[in-house]
Amino acid sequence: MDWTDFLSALALVLVIEGLMPFVNPAGTRRTMAIISQLGDRPLRTIGLISMVAGLLLLYVVRL
Repeated sequence: MDWTDFLSALALVLVIEGLMPFVNPAGTRRTMAIISQLGDRPLRTIGLISMVAGLLLLYVVRL
């Protein structure tokens, strides 16, 4: 993997992350308010699940 692959992946993450605030700003704001009320443990659990799911998807795609 070279830098162009990494930067392409980073660019795609930024595009995907920007979709919801662009399409539904009010819904994004409500979701962020709910997330801000969660404790550290649930946030870490969600983050871990997200990372594992991403790694599994990357593994399947790169087979």
